Amino acid sequence: MYREIIKATEEFSEIFCIGEGGFGSYLERGSLAKFFSVDEEAKELDWEKRVNIIKGVAHALSYMHHDCTPSIVHRDISSNNVLLDSEYEARLSDFGTAKFLRKDSSNWTTLGGTLGYVAPELAYTLRVTEKCDVYSFGILTLETIKGTHPGDIILISTIKLAKACLHVNPESRPTMHMISSLLSVGAPCRQQVGKY
Repeated sequence: MYREIIKATEEFSEIFCIGEGGFGSYLERGSLAKFFSVDEEAKELDWEKRVNIIKGVAHALSYMHHDCTPSIVHRDISSNNVLLDSEYEARLSDFGTAKFLRKDSSNWTTLGGTLGYVAPELAYTLRVTEKCDVYSFGILTLETIKGTHPGDIILISTIKLAKACLHVNPESRPTMHMISSLLSVGAPCRQQVGKY
């Protein structure tokens, strides 16, 4: 099978890097959406696992937006495209609509993504930016934490952070680097989230 992959990808040629298919580890727990669709499986996702899933997606997007050259916008962040491994670690999948952001380009695109997760400005202008992923991340975060949990400061702060991701003005949304940092330090404090 490995030889077939080598042949099919022309020895992992860069032309097959984004939007042309992919290969990787098998993640036996499937998608996050699958967990939410079955009550028994949703109960397996306690608060700590949910927060770690959110952190994992935030770290991945922060890397794509801030550490890759050129930056990469996923364009289809949804619970269907977050896969879970045996330890409930999140992995982004489906880079079929991903786009490199080039400084010397207008970054116009066609509309893509999952209905309900697409940033409003992308639907209106067809101009893709990192903030489109931030909006989708906010929707994903709200979807991930909507399960029952005591109304403590961590939950409230995380909801405020998710709502900041959904700001109508794309420039007012936080960067994935900021989101990833806030989630790594612990619960976002009110002053940090409150400025959005």
